[in-house]
Amino acid sequence: MSKPTVPEEVAKAMKGIKHKIVVLSGKGGVGKTTVAANLAMAFSKSHSAGILDVDIYGPNVPKLLGLEGKHPAAEGNMIHPVMGPEGVKVMSMGLLLRKSDDAVAWRGPLVARAINQFLGNVLWGDLDVLVVDLPPGTGDEILSILQSIPDIDGVIIVTTPQEVAVLDARRAIQLVSKMNVPVLGIIENMTEFICPECGKAYKIFGKGAAQKASEDFGIDHLGTLPLDPRVTKLSDEGTPFVIQEPDSKVSQDFNAIVKTLAERIKLV
Repeated sequence: MSKPTVPEEVAKAMKGIKHKIVVLSGKGGVGKTTVAANLAMAFSKSHSAGILDVDIYGPNVPKLLGLEGKHPAAEGNMIHPVMGPEGVKVMSMGLLLRKSDDAVAWRGPLVARAINQFLGNVLWGDLDVLVVDLPPGTGDEILSILQSIPDIDGVIIVTTPQEVAVLDARRAIQLVSKMNVPVLGIIENMTEFICPECGKAYKIFGKGAAQKASEDFGIDHLGTLPLDPRVTKLSDEGTPFVIQEPDSKVSQDFNAIVKTLAERIKLV
């Protein structure tokens, strides 16, 4: 499948962004947005970073980054992203809603228009890296976004170890490949639960399926992330985990993944 010409307004709006990494999952519930938000925060430790949340129906990035109730400023027909923790620039449908739990009851054409505006009407300025959080699945919105973003460095697939999640991840990998967009690799989230009382590790979602998928498709297994209850607690409080708990195993794993990605996309 050939990639169509990127709209001129999108190319202009994103011309100052050096690298663009898209985060996708084949299904919901695997922690895709949590991974995307913490990747952006991990990148921000050494580079200028932003995160674009184009999950129109479930825009949760503002909640995870403590930005509920914040709204972007407008400049003509352009929008300034909201400044998040550590100077990360953030744009999300959640920042445009009157209340954070308002439902977006839109049909396809309105969603497509909103996505085009997010891509072409946001004043990102100069950024080293933009993390783009996509909706889960392999629907129309995914196709539109992958076709519209110029010079994507690649897509990260997020999955949990259980086979049903990896099955959908396989579908996502094949979709991205058909779009002629590089797959940077798989991140396996919630690989194991480490008991805070005894320290024993439990692989409660199984093991091996994500590694096998990476081998079958010839793509990198970028890393694993343990299931840590503190991630959920801090996310609910709007505090980025990798900033609040920099010495934790989860944060160290995120940092290792970001180091690998930076090398892959030649982020200097």
